[in-house]
Amino acid sequence: MAKRMLKERVFEVGAIDWDRLIFDELIPLPNGTSYNSYLIFGSEKVALIDTVDPLKRDVLFANLKDAEVEKIDYVIANHAEQDHSGSIPFVLEKFPEAKVVTNEKCKSFLMDLLLIPEEKFIVIGDGEEISLGDKHLKFFLTPWVHWPETMSTYLIEDKILFSCDFFGSHRATSHLFVHDNYKVIEEAKRYYAEIMMPFRAQIRKNLEKLSKIEIQMIAPSHGPVYPEPEIIIDAYKNWISDRVEKKILIPYVSMHGSTESIVNYLVDRFVEAKIEVIPLNLPKTDIGVLTMELVDASTVIFGAPYVLAGAHPAVVYAAYLANALRPKTKFISIVGSYGWGGKGVDQIKSLLSNVKAEFVDPVLIKGHPKENDFEMLDMLADKIIEKNSNL
Repeated sequence: MAKRMLKERVFEVGAIDWDRLIFDELIPLPNGTSYNSYLIFGSEKVALIDTVDPLKRDVLFANLKDAEVEKIDYVIANHAEQDHSGSIPFVLEKFPEAKVVTNEKCKSFLMDLLLIPEEKFIVIGDGEEISLGDKHLKFFLTPWVHWPETMSTYLIEDKILFSCDFFGSHRATSHLFVHDNYKVIEEAKRYYAEIMMPFRAQIRKNLEKLSKIEIQMIAPSHGPVYPEPEIIIDAYKNWISDRVEKKILIPYVSMHGSTESIVNYLVDRFVEAKIEVIPLNLPKTDIGVLTMELVDASTVIFGAPYVLAGAHPAVVYAAYLANALRPKTKFISIVGSYGWGGKGVDQIKSLLSNVKAEFVDPVLIKGHPKENDFEMLDMLADKIIEKNSNL
């Protein structure tokens, strides 16, 4: 148990899920994940912060047994989503004296999702505290990271922030603490991109609120613990800013090679101009890579052949996803190939209403690109290069 100790009488007792491949039946997990649960022994009371996915509850209970837990007074629910809260009913069954400590909105969610009776709750407000004796927990409402009821718990004496999904990363690792900054920040960026990016404004407010306390360690509910919290805090400040990189994403599909020829031509032009370009062949691309690159890309050019008079469904999905994530992209355009016509451009544009970017005139080519078509592609490339040069 000592190997999972954050500080004296503060332990991680959750579960590592090495084999999980997808989250919410939507998000690929190339490196698995973890469901972090934290146990705090005060001189008078014991608190468990978050639980684990119910499929891993046996691991949680084995860790609690190893920690020689005889009672749990408080189960702190930072977030109602079941990968954190799903084992609360089992904990309450084993420790019937325990109370669930959470905010009013999270209480409502837990009653609906897990059928926890109302009398099992202690409701706290923003900035309130509870005592464990010689240790005290303070609660900060941090909504929309990434649900409206999410909160963070601060262990005052040890200056540890238990941030739940905030600052998390999907990573299965035997290391309790971050040991490779680059890898963890890359995975945290992917995590931010997939669930946090639409809420940049709210995250900015949450960071401002948390800046008023001294944080010596951040313990999220997914991924390793940050003993140097400024690493992930600074990364978040960059991601939520309005700054973009001179980076061009080209998510595309090519059924018979025509759109691929268009994309390859543009890639060569941007390489010559020394601007970073990332072509993403959507049928072969982990969609998480697209979301991660959307965090700070200046430009997105969708490459789509026409199918049944509309854009290829894979590109339609990529546009829908970008719209839902609301990246800070500055410029958008569309290229592609068609056989007899259609409304693919209007279709894609209609899906991007949430993306406040300048739309650069598209280039649609009938069949395989020919000499005149490459001239139009040059005009598009020149516009994109100029716009990026002026950033």
